[in-house]
Amino acid sequence: MRRRDMFRAALAGTGTLFGLRAVQAAATEPARQKVAYHLSDLDKVNFVLGNIKNHYEGTGGNVDIVLVVHGPALAAFKSKGISAAISGRFATLVQQGLNPNACANTMQGMDISLTDLLEGFHAADKGGVVKLAELQGQGYAYLRP
Repeated sequence: MRRRDMFRAALAGTGTLFGLRAVQAAATEPARQKVAYHLSDLDKVNFVLGNIKNHYEGTGGNVDIVLVVHGPALAAFKSKGISAAISGRFATLVQQGLNPNACANTMQGMDISLTDLLEGFHAADKGGVVKLAELQGQGYAYLRP
């Protein structure tokens, strides 16, 4: 009887040890962030792109970032006549995983199509503000620098 009790106690202790290690490993790994950046002001384009760059660097890339652009800011992402600085910065962020979305209502109002915008953009078919609300419902943090 004593051997059986000792074996059970050792088995229970081993199971507890493995369970604690799993909890410790989960606690030390930071959760992947989900962030939605809202951009509508033309004069904030460079600032927001810089924030997104810093966000990728600060998290070591452990972040999913969606950029939702509408209003006057969308004009800054037209592929014709864009500055090389914005174009290069934007392309680098898309390579890092940035998911840029253009408001379909703004596109219609400005007579812009996806082909007029820098490569990587998706259309927010229901509108930019609706897309932002959907993302928040999916657990994305909302940032409007």
